Amino acid sequence: MRSRFEPDRQLTARMAVTMFLLGLVYVAFIAALIVLLKSVVLVVVIAAGLLGAQYWFSDRIALYAMHGRIVTAEEEPRLHGVIDRLCAAADMPKPQVAVSDMDVPNAFATGRNADHAVVCVTTGLQRRLTTEELEGVLAHELSHVAHRDVAVITIASFLGVLAGLIVRFAFYSQLFGGARRDQNTAALLALVMAVSALVYALSFLLIRALSRYRELAADRAAAMLTAKPAALASALTKVSGDIARIPTRDLRTVQAFNAFFFTPALGPGTAVANLFSTHPSLERRIEALAEISAELGEPGSRTR
Repeated sequence: MRSRFEPDRQLTARMAVTMFLLGLVYVAFIAALIVLLKSVVLVVVIAAGLLGAQYWFSDRIALYAMHGRIVTAEEEPRLHGVIDRLCAAADMPKPQVAVSDMDVPNAFATGRNADHAVVCVTTGLQRRLTTEELEGVLAHELSHVAHRDVAVITIASFLGVLAGLIVRFAFYSQLFGGARRDQNTAALLALVMAVSALVYALSFLLIRALSRYRELAADRAAAMLTAKPAALASALTKVSGDIARIPTRDLRTVQAFNAFFFTPALGPGTAVANLFSTHPSLERRIEALAEISAELGEPGSRTR
């Protein structure tokens, strides 16, 4: 089913280019592993197993890690009411609704498609935002669902995850088993480690470049659906400001899910890290929303 979220041709083009480049990297990676490990079956089984687990169980894994629980309309009438209105406006299936009892203000969407999606909101986010601001955040997350962003990133990242696992496996094999292996085996492990590290680095950069544009596209889709870009900008400003005041040690528990969050769980002093971030800077997102506000002729920007 096609939703009414505004299509983004630039996003489609960038996804196509990124997936093409990732495809080239992954084909070379698989070919190298087959040559080095001399086992097509082993490589295929490992890759297929990881992809299948990520694709089919991403929603359960994310909810478990974030201590989220599915809630009914009776338990969370405000949350369900906003999602009901947005899904009706976007002409898309309603996802499951979940709440995470965490004070870190954030939200994320997960699931392989619109029929098997979950939108999760933390109690910290609900407590801080007005209904209009919450509507903007949830529209952003529903845009990710409608555009299948979770599935795209899952498929794009799985071989990068595999490469990272192989690097660790090869490292520990060298560290703990080096004395029992001949020079040829050690050289093979070192070569596998080098190829895997290169693939991980390339996929890391490509996926983050794609992810940053996905976030801008989701902001735009949400602003156009709700016709309230200033409310979304206000939510972004509030959430980013509050996250910056949360102790870094408390943020570390959720940083693994930054790619799926409304805004990354990063503390202050991360200017260098922004170069490799899954999200554009707050300034870039606010600027883009201000441009949309001007397009729509919305009076004033309520970002404070």
